[in-house]
This record gives sequence, structure tokens and C-alpha cells, in this order.
Amino acid sequence: MARCSSCFVCIYCTIYTLIFMFMLSMILFWIIISPSSVKFHVTDASLTQFNLTSNNTLYYNFKVNITARNPNNNIVVYYRRITAIAWYKDNDFAWASLTPFDQGHKNTTFLQAVFEGHSVIVLGPKQLGEYEEETSAGIHNDLAVDLDLRIRAKYGRFKSSRFNPPIVQCRRLSVPLISNGKTAPPFSVKKCSTGSFFVDRDADAGGG
Repeated sequence: MARCSSCFVCIYCTIYTLIFMFMLSMILFWIIISPSSVKFHVTDASLTQFNLTSNNTLYYNFKVNITARNPNNNIVVYYRRITAIAWYKDNDFAWASLTPFDQGHKNTTFLQAVFEGHSVIVLGPKQLGEYEEETSAGIHNDLAVDLDLRIRAKYGRFKSSRFNPPIVQCRRLSVPLISNGKTAPPFSVKKCSTGSFFVDRDADAGGG
């Protein structure tokens, strides 16, 4: 009986040590790589329809051009799912799936999200007043686009499992409403927030 207990403890310690060494090697490996986050920028955005009716239905046609820059010399990023989410004054009103792609070293990829349709949003009195002022001015503020991604990363022969990086947040967009053939003012390029791009947000949340 004592011998069985001793064998069990030995097996347990061996498994624990292997897991610990694997995790330590992964941490050291990632520190050595020291990857830089992918950089996202909104380079252009436009509205050809943005009409909120009295029954809180928003009719929209919203286009956003985004660049994704992989600044790393040694990491390939495989985008396996890309969901773009459009917001107005903290209300999400549209979703669009973008085509998956692979991004090599030092590569810039151009993306376009097109949101067209209608949805119900409820604005508070202050937000509704801001919407009316923006409609009169022909430019809408507090628009935003988030990118919900699922990716894999490759360094040399090592390829990670699929994971969800932090949500890419492109906030505080001021977007002109183009109508009746009017020329829109130039759009100011906006940098998006990415957080620690190569960290699994779900694992991070679980650890908290």
C-alpha cells in the first residue's frame, strides 16, 4: 500500500513538473519574442444615411475603412474570425462579418466594414438633442467601430492555438453625412485601441 502511495505521489509530481516547465518555457519564449501589438487605424468613414425616426428606428448606411499593420519581423497572424460592430453613443446598432485573412511580417492590410440596414436604438434626452444638432451640422459624433477577432499567431515553426485577443476599439469617430451630392469634409485618421493584442482576453478574464 505504501509503495502504491509513493508511486502515485511520484507520478503526480512528474506531471506537475512537466506542466510547470511547459508553462515556464512558453512564458520565456513569449518574452524572447516580445511581440508588438498589431496597429489598427480608421483611415476613412462616411455616412450616406443616418436617420432616426420617432419610433426609435435608426436607418443607416455606414462605411469604414481600416488598416491593420503587423509591425513584427517574425510573427504571422492568422485572422480566423473578424466581426465588426458599429456603435452610436454607446448603443450597438449593426454587425458585419469581414473576410478572414493571413497577415505576414511587416504587412499592412486594408479592411472595409459596410453597415447598411435599420435597427432600434433608444437615446436619452441629452443624446437625442445631440443627434438633432449633429444632423443639422451634417456630421455625427460619438460613432465607433469595434473589431471582435479570433486569431492564431505563428513564430517560426511554433503556431499558437486559436484565441480571442482584446476587442479592438475605434472610438470617438466624427463622420460626415454625405447627401445630395455634397462634398464631405476630410476625415481625420483615428488610431484604435488594441490593448495587449497577443493575450487571450478570455484567459485574462478567467485569471481575474
